Amino acid sequence: MQQTFEAWITPLMIGGLMIFMCFIIWDLAKKSNAGKFGTIMLFVVLGAGMLGYVFKVVIAWLIERGGM
Repeated sequence: MQQTFEAWITPLMIGGLMIFMCFIIWDLAKKSNAGKFGTIMLFVVLGAGMLGYVFKVVIAWLIERGGM
């Protein structure tokens, strides 16, 4: 029961955290009057860590499935 709960709640919570981090980046861009280019750069640079985590999860899933 606990393993099933953890298997479902962990990705949901990490996804929620990523959405919250996107909100923080957007709020930072808005409060600093970054403009369109600055907002894009903030999302690219600060979002790179989140994108790296997503890549890690996808690669691990592919390896476990035997796709690589």
